[in-house]
Amino acid sequence: MKTYKIAVIPGDGTGPEVINEGVKVLAAAAKKFGFGLDLHYYDLGGDRYLKTGETLPASVLEELKGYQAIYLGAIGHPDVKPGILEKGILLELRFKLDQYINLRPVKLYPGVDCPLKGKRPEDIDFVVVRENTEGLYAGAGGFLKKGTPDEVATQESINTRKGVERCLRYAFEYTKKRNKMNKLTLCGKTNVLTYAFDLWERAFREIAKEYPGIKADYAHVDAITMWFVKNPEWFDVVVTDNLFGDIITDLGAMIQGGMGIAAGGNINPEGVSMFEPIGGSAPKYKGQNVINPLAAICAGGMMLDYLGEGEAGRTIESAAMEITGRHIKSLAAGHMGMSTSQVGDLAAKLAG
Repeated sequence: MKTYKIAVIPGDGTGPEVINEGVKVLAAAAKKFGFGLDLHYYDLGGDRYLKTGETLPASVLEELKGYQAIYLGAIGHPDVKPGILEKGILLELRFKLDQYINLRPVKLYPGVDCPLKGKRPEDIDFVVVRENTEGLYAGAGGFLKKGTPDEVATQESINTRKGVERCLRYAFEYTKKRNKMNKLTLCGKTNVLTYAFDLWERAFREIAKEYPGIKADYAHVDAITMWFVKNPEWFDVVVTDNLFGDIITDLGAMIQGGMGIAAGGNINPEGVSMFEPIGGSAPKYKGQNVINPLAAICAGGMMLDYLGEGEAGRTIESAAMEITGRHIKSLAAGHMGMSTSQVGDLAAKLAG
């Protein structure tokens, strides 16, 4: 029996609760489809940092390189200054494991309240491919005369031909494999960011010639934010840089019904990838058994698809869709009409 070695990082707040339910569902799908899961848990997060001052020790990072995937709950602790855990764990993992793609499906599930009037599940079903290791997040820049009236702060957007091209090629291949509208939209700002997005657009047009079956489209980021709201049905796959991707995927989460259903992957196609719910640690709900675990469950489904267990991944997504369409009242914590563990139990039953 094929067995997958997976590192599990439950993390902070409600992270351990949603990961617990996600593991239930993964186990049920593994049993049904005949593969094994070798899970190893790591206590990275706020509690460890407060006790030891460590975020991501070099020895742990080295161990994580030996896994086939990482399953993450959430990072974020109310007693730790914002930025420490995010930079020290999340960004460190993305950069050191070269997870150069952030993959964010934006899909409205049946029964989920959409803030867009008249939009149905068939209208909101697209994917954002975000470059994940360059741009403004690369950390290039600094201060001059900090703390004085003459202070200068610079933050540089780093875009390499290699980094841009590998992201674009992934997006073209993903669009081809998805085979829905066969349309790939580059989201940029060529009229203002004339250096960075000149590189992006030139590479985009050059690579597009290798994919005659894909319609290569372009839109400015400000237009994208309007059209996500007005005409989300126009989109199939969207590819963009790190900052714009960060922004438009949060907008995407809102039009698909909120963070409670949004899942994503940090992908290294040649290495170790990490999958997580998008909603954060939600510490105010910790230990109450009321948080919605569906985003974590869907992240687990994405992970199985990435590992080559596509049928199992689709079965998990179908289970989530049945739950939103028939079993829960709301995605909001405390308003589902079911507890966290009850949703997990039902998802495991449906996926198994």
